[in-house]
Amino acid sequence: MIEFFELLEYDFFSNALIGILIISVAAAIIGTYIISRRMVSIAGGVTHACFGGLGLGYFLGLNPIVMAMVFAVASSAGVEWLSARHRVREDSAIAVVWALGMAIGVLFVFMTPGYVPELNAFLFGNILTITTADLWAFAIYTLILILFFSLCYDKIVMCAFDRDFARVTGMPVRFITYTMTVMVAVCIVLTIKLVGIMLLMSMLSLPQMTAEVFFHRFKGMMIASVAVSVACSFVGLMISASIDVPCSAVIVLLMVVAFIIARLLKTAFRTFKK
Repeated sequence: MIEFFELLEYDFFSNALIGILIISVAAAIIGTYIISRRMVSIAGGVTHACFGGLGLGYFLGLNPIVMAMVFAVASSAGVEWLSARHRVREDSAIAVVWALGMAIGVLFVFMTPGYVPELNAFLFGNILTITTADLWAFAIYTLILILFFSLCYDKIVMCAFDRDFARVTGMPVRFITYTMTVMVAVCIVLTIKLVGIMLLMSMLSLPQMTAEVFFHRFKGMMIASVAVSVACSFVGLMISASIDVPCSAVIVLLMVVAFIIARLLKTAFRTFKK
């Protein structure tokens, strides 16, 4: 524990701690919407489509995060557009976006001269590389997300659970759906550097699955998932700093353990109640 507090004196570690707490809140909020809409597969498709933006960014010498964000927003909006306007099955549209993004990414990474040293960070995550600029991006995004949820909470919940009824009642379903789709895409891009493409889906699903064991309403599930995400992320960072192992892997393992414990407690409670 002493070593952990000593590490706080270093800017790279304090940035990692602040960043992981901020993005945990954002990922928990976005993840609740994803779980409620049953769109985990869309998040997976967008996550892998980002790889195309990363590869193109490296090849052109542009900021890979900016290019990944362009790919993420375009692919997520494309899935919504194809499924809503052209009656393409959502899973089929996701498969196309997923495969296209990965293919473009592999192609341009291969064509990029030399070795791409930061690629592993995007694939597997490297929390200790978070900069002050990243913190500002995380904080601004999270504030915008919280503000949008505060202003449109009822509409978001209605569109998440029953878009047809929301459309009949005159709610701006298209605006809410596309805005949340963009929010999901931006969250995915900002979180890539935190936990990597390979482990990002856990941040967007496991805390919500744990919260869903005890809560079935959107607000309760969202608050509980924020608590689970922040707790697992903070403890994971402490453990990884103490035993020198990858932080993202520890965080995901803790989230899996939290889910198993929640299921066991729920089962034990039902058994005791009988």
